[in-house]
Amino acid sequence: MNRYPLWKYILILVVLVIGAIYTLPNFYGESPAVQVSPGKATAKVTEQTLEVVEKVLEDADIKPNGVFFEQNPQQNSIRVRFAPTEGELQLRSRDLIEKTLNPDPTDPSYIVALNLVPNTPKWLLDINALPMYLGLDLRGGVHFLLAVDMKAAITKRLEASVGDIRTFLRDKRVRHAGINRIGDKVEIQFRSANEAARAFDALRNHQVDLQFEESERDGRYVITGVMTQKSMQDVQDYALKQNIATLHNRINELGVAEPVIAQQGADRIVVQLPGVQDTAKAKDILGRTATLEVRMVDDSAEALSQLSQGIVPFGTERYKDREGRDILVKRQVVLTGDNLNDAQPGFDSQTQEPTVNLTLDAKGARIFKDVTRENVGKRMAIILFEKGKGEVVTAPVIRQEIGGGRVQISGRMTAVEATDTALLLRAGSLAAPMEIIEERLVGPSLGAENIKAGFQSTLWGFLCVALFMIVYYQLFGVFSAIALTCNIFLLVAILSMLQATLTLPGIAAMALTLGMAVDANVLINERIREELRAGRTPQQAINEGYDMAFGTILDSNITSLIAGIALLIFGSGPVRGFAVVHCLGILTSIFTAVMVSRAIVNLYYGRKKKLSKLSIGTVWVPPKGVKSDLGKGE
Repeated sequence: MNRYPLWKYILILVVLVIGAIYTLPNFYGESPAVQVSPGKATAKVTEQTLEVVEKVLEDADIKPNGVFFEQNPQQNSIRVRFAPTEGELQLRSRDLIEKTLNPDPTDPSYIVALNLVPNTPKWLLDINALPMYLGLDLRGGVHFLLAVDMKAAITKRLEASVGDIRTFLRDKRVRHAGINRIGDKVEIQFRSANEAARAFDALRNHQVDLQFEESERDGRYVITGVMTQKSMQDVQDYALKQNIATLHNRINELGVAEPVIAQQGADRIVVQLPGVQDTAKAKDILGRTATLEVRMVDDSAEALSQLSQGIVPFGTERYKDREGRDILVKRQVVLTGDNLNDAQPGFDSQTQEPTVNLTLDAKGARIFKDVTRENVGKRMAIILFEKGKGEVVTAPVIRQEIGGGRVQISGRMTAVEATDTALLLRAGSLAAPMEIIEERLVGPSLGAENIKAGFQSTLWGFLCVALFMIVYYQLFGVFSAIALTCNIFLLVAILSMLQATLTLPGIAAMALTLGMAVDANVLINERIREELRAGRTPQQAINEGYDMAFGTILDSNITSLIAGIALLIFGSGPVRGFAVVHCLGILTSIFTAVMVSRAIVNLYYGRKKKLSKLSIGTVWVPPKGVKSDLGKGE
């Protein structure tokens, strides 16, 4: 009656062992570290960089706990880990590595930042047992509030509209006397009413973002375009989404685990970087600007002759390619990154050579078709600008006219280079400028204090509950306390396996989970007492108590789970963190209260055939008002 089959005991044991193993990494803490990552889109962290870092440390007689070369699909990085008490060595190492890798401080190629890394042993890392991510309030780090310049975003869109209108009217063969942006309006002047009317009819159907009005001023006919309210809102929404996406890409360079990048209000973005200790580096990353331009290369004999003498011909600029060679490009910009929708690596269907496949927007496709038709056999340079300095990513030769908005770049590229080039071309620029209006640093010591306070509150809560259960329910209270311990271990293990972020609200949810798990054990124990009062034998009381209490436990937990899911769907930030732990805690509570505690009871009492008493505390019999002795020991 009260015996589980062997497979159930094995299943429960396996779950608890796995839970214990994946809980372990959270007890090892973190150590100070120095992280090296690319500071430019064209820079690379390789094995050679690792050798340079190791030699710098060796020459300075600095012996860290480990130097790790981390490879991932986005980019490689190097982490130098020190003992928890070696914060001074961390700072010294950062300065030495910075001077070696970035000899020119005004143009750094690498980011050398202070960070924190977990002390998880290698045998746990080999089975992917990692600690939970800790939020800013527990781990320390930096908090920024950024204001997006929405006016600049709208101005940028109007400037783009001016160029688009100019190209459109030229294609329609409509003459105008000038197109200018004046404030938040676009003005187009005409010398005749007929030309103005033709343009007005054509633009109404072409430029849906603008509302046009006709007027006459100083003998000239003027069409004024003003952005619609919906278009302005769309521009602002796009600017926020684009900036958030770009910030995600940039913050990856700092190696921050689970950064928080979220919209706040209509024009604010909150950025929280747990574990980052170097505020200056974080600000430098957030403030980076990256833009993409396509220009024609000047390979004429006269230009190359002047270049060999160190002279840059008029109308051109000199840039270096990825191999350090000088390339002359014309000043006129053919396309910008705003016209690029996507860039993906691929292979040529005929030669099977690695290629980069570009997808342009409608305006970019039209311009690209005209430019390639007029420049077959010439080279076109794609230039990436970062911090005001440009570098030629690639300069392919135009073989034929290219229409349809799909462009294929090929020639002397490996598959890795094609993938890297695609990543560079996809590296978005900010849709609108941003300004840091609030900056806050949460020190690791404050985070450690928060962890200590949260841990102690949960521990004392657990001890008080366990003590009450043992005093009130005796041996069954001990079983309940063991089940509660398993519950906490399983919850922490699941959070670690999911790599969830734990914050102070999450610790509060853990404490709540303890209370709910106790409630389930109380229901079971009281139900067993009721069965004893009804005259059931101890073995029957155990069986009936667990079976009858299960329905009540399930109903109460489902209602709590529904509330938790609602918080998860509609909440944000700390509320979602609380909801995640709350929902997972409900599931682990049901498992431990029903299955784990039942397995312990079955192991202890199930083998006793002639069981006459249960150690479940004093059983009161209300009808007669007489104290029963069924609970007095065994």
